[in-house]
Amino acid sequence: MANTKRELFLKRRLRTRNKIKAMANGRARLSVHRSSKNISVQLIDDLNGVTLAAASTLEKGLGFVGKNNIEAATKVGATIAERAKKAGVEDVYFDRGGFLFHGKIKALADAAREGGLKF
Repeated sequence: MANTKRELFLKRRLRTRNKIKAMANGRARLSVHRSSKNISVQLIDDLNGVTLAAASTLEKGLGFVGKNNIEAATKVGATIAERAKKAGVEDVYFDRGGFLFHGKIKALADAAREGGLKF
């Protein structure tokens, strides 16, 4: 029986997340979610189960100009790096979820690295 696209996505997401949690050693996880119109990112402390910082294109000033906007993802990446520094976090694990590492996800990751996050 063939798996649906959604089932394959969920398998990829869980496989990625479980590998990251196994290697974490107390480091925070930078979790990304991308929809067709928006992108959001959270900095999560899995030991305590709390969100340390978050950023999204739904916030004022970070929104998309049009569909598939890589510039907005870059703004979100720079914003999360700035907020992570304020929270005292530099070393993180990048959790792309089930999304492929290209396009908006890659732009967000590159901007976060330029902002000072190490992963």
